Amino acid sequence: MSILIAAVLGLFSSVHCIGMCGGIASALTLGLPESDRASPARLLARVLAYNLGRIMSYTLAGALAATVFSALPAVIPAAGHELLAVVAGAVLVLVGLHLAGWFPGLRRIEALGARPWRWLQPFTHTLLPVRSAPRALLLGTLWGWLPCGLVYSTLVWAAASADPLRGALYMLLFGLGTVPAIASAGMLVGAAGGFTRKAVLRRGAGLLLVAVGTISIGVNLQHVIVQYCLA
Repeated sequence: MSILIAAVLGLFSSVHCIGMCGGIASALTLGLPESDRASPARLLARVLAYNLGRIMSYTLAGALAATVFSALPAVIPAAGHELLAVVAGAVLVLVGLHLAGWFPGLRRIEALGARPWRWLQPFTHTLLPVRSAPRALLLGTLWGWLPCGLVYSTLVWAAASADPLRGALYMLLFGLGTVPAIASAGMLVGAAGGFTRKAVLRRGAGLLLVAVGTISIGVNLQHVIVQYCLA
């Protein structure tokens, strides 16, 4: 279920991704040398390298965040794992409401990453213009740390697994889910974007996440109450 949720989060985050990262992807493509843009194989290699680097950063962030969260059960031994599950459920509810278009508040979270991004952003300029796939890969890894409310929210959800491997896996799948909307070109991007922009589908996916998150909160909150009553 968690693996499916991670993929759904990425796929249906595409509307947000197109608005935030679509312009960046287009600018990077237009900034390539003419010889690269004229060659479909070279262009595809650069685009895939950008996105591979971005997903690598998401995956690393998931592993690091889950490592930090893994200390919570030791700090709160009575019901640490259940409390993390409640946090994860709450995040799913908020993200589901956001995807359904009923809660725009996640965008305010992006301010948290504004200062670190101001430190990283100058390094992106040193990699332009992108004349090789390795430079595109490195630029993509920096791009992966761009402040994004949905990425941060998904990161908290992944971190609540309290398992570095799971945290990395969930963020990897989330990143892969965003690739069609960001990396594709021409007809394919239109198809992917049109699919994820359909209000019925987005609301359906959002409500599914809300339902799963609510059930998780209810079940695990009950366990927390029982654990503390027995302690």
